[in-house]
Amino acid sequence: MVKAITVKTGTLVDATIIASASEGDGDARWVKHKGKAAVHGFKAHVGADAETALVEEVAITPTNVNDGKAGPDALPDNPGEVFADSAYQGNHFGDAVRTKGGTPRIVVTGMWGRDEAETLRRLDAWNQPIHRVRGRIEKIFGTWKRSYGLRRMRWRGLAKAGVQIRLTAIAYNFKRTISIVAAAT
Repeated sequence: MVKAITVKTGTLVDATIIASASEGDGDARWVKHKGKAAVHGFKAHVGADAETALVEEVAITPTNVNDGKAGPDALPDNPGEVFADSAYQGNHFGDAVRTKGGTPRIVVTGMWGRDEAETLRRLDAWNQPIHRVRGRIEKIFGTWKRSYGLRRMRWRGLAKAGVQIRLTAIAYNFKRTISIVAAAT
């Protein structure tokens, strides 16, 4: 009998906004983000393996739910180091990561210090390694929207949105696994 030991190096956590099938969808909510047009829809909160970029956990919410509040639902067990953007700052998410046995690595938007240049250097030194790893999750969302048609939901309702997002994650993982195996051989 062959036994394998898997060592978890890290988890990427982020969310993406997906427009609802129609503005009449009572489960979806409106959100305005970073100067872009308002969107009526849902958020897919994703926890993905940092090394393989395979999706491990998915949580679906209306768009008005804060990432830091819904983020714990996207955490797998034993997440290792958890890389997330500044939307996940705060005790709620950090405590959830530590409870599951992980270490939060969250982008910081500001630090205190007397010397501005030194403070900015420390801020950059903290954020740079996180950005380098965390950027991989954006490729997942780009592939979902570009290749799998997940720019807009096909059906109304939170439950059906969950089905569509989970099926997309399964298809993505299947294709990604084939790519990983092909590269290894």
